[in-house]
Amino acid sequence: MMLIRRSSIALLVLLAALTASAFAQSSGKAKPKGGDPIVQDRPLSEWIADLGGDAPYTRVSAAYAVGSAGSAAKAAVPALIENLGSENATVRYASTLALGEIGPDAAAAVPALQKELDDRNDDVAHMARKSIKLITGEAVE
Repeated sequence: MMLIRRSSIALLVLLAALTASAFAQSSGKAKPKGGDPIVQDRPLSEWIADLGGDAPYTRVSAAYAVGSAGSAAKAAVPALIENLGSENATVRYASTLALGEIGPDAAAAVPALQKELDDRNDDVAHMARKSIKLITGEAVE
């Protein structure tokens, strides 16, 4: 009886260790062999490709995912800047927000964000103001 309990405990410990390892790999901390960060269970490069997708929903989802990675997503800055020129206000808003979440590593986006201060959509203009402050540390008048 004692041998069965020890075996059961050992099996539970092994199962817990395997579960913890799998969770750590899917939590955004793991990187595949190429060094591409994992964001919401996908390589960052796939999200960056989605930023150039045809459907606005795809681009918005990608911008939110990229922004959630913070400064680890600095490779997405050029694609996010390109999305600031979208006709779709939701795409512009999500891209503006993501640039702010990337922070100082998105400094190259400041000139494009400054143009968004006059966006016809008040939400986009407001988010551009907030993002510039997050990137530069300086408030925008």
